[in-house]
Amino acid sequence: MCGRYRLSRRKEIIAEHFDVLPDDSYDWTPRHNIAPTQPAPVIRQHPKEPRRVLTLMRWGLIPIWAKDMSDAAGKINARSETAATLPAFRDAMKSRRCIVPADGFYEWRRTGGLKQPFCFEVNDGELFAFAGLWERWKKPDGEWVKSFSILTTAPNAVTSTVHDRMPVILDRADYDLWLDPAMTNAEAATDMLKPYPGDHMRAYPVSPRVNNVANDDAECSTPVELAPTVQSSLF
Repeated sequence: MCGRYRLSRRKEIIAEHFDVLPDDSYDWTPRHNIAPTQPAPVIRQHPKEPRRVLTLMRWGLIPIWAKDMSDAAGKINARSETAATLPAFRDAMKSRRCIVPADGFYEWRRTGGLKQPFCFEVNDGELFAFAGLWERWKKPDGEWVKSFSILTTAPNAVTSTVHDRMPVILDRADYDLWLDPAMTNAEAATDMLKPYPGDHMRAYPVSPRVNNVANDDAECSTPVELAPTVQSSLF
């Protein structure tokens, strides 16, 4: 599962890294504690032009057939093993795939009464892309809402010490194929959804203040020292 993540770069840096033209139609302030139902940058392929589009979407996929938005919080993640067959995700898996920029994500390890958050990064905190799915849903007043879900997979050696799932981090070489709406082979898409190599990742404990969605600053992902009694109970 992935229930919180970080994207602490400015939109100009995100656009340059992912080869997207800067867009003044949306505003983005670097975030350190993105939570479900909140808007976040998502990149998809333009359906008619050979370019990528970066827009803000709501985290928590709303199926096009949903009666309301109430179930979206339960669809912040989609299991890569079943996304191609579940009604909520299968159409998006065929032709509405996206990438979700990030530079860190959080998971919690519970041992006894303790719930210690950890921050996971690629290399030294570089930008990376979650594999995502996006959908459109029409509100009763006629307004369209774009929303997304982050795909998950089995953990690697780094993430397995904290959680039994991890978000799919795409290999940069797979971006074009993953985003291509003309590539409708769900099986081929699923082949890209594998655990990211653990030797390119790191994890470290952070302050429990990240538990509160109201806290959204660099301190959320600042490494902390665990007390010996806490450390021995977690490892």
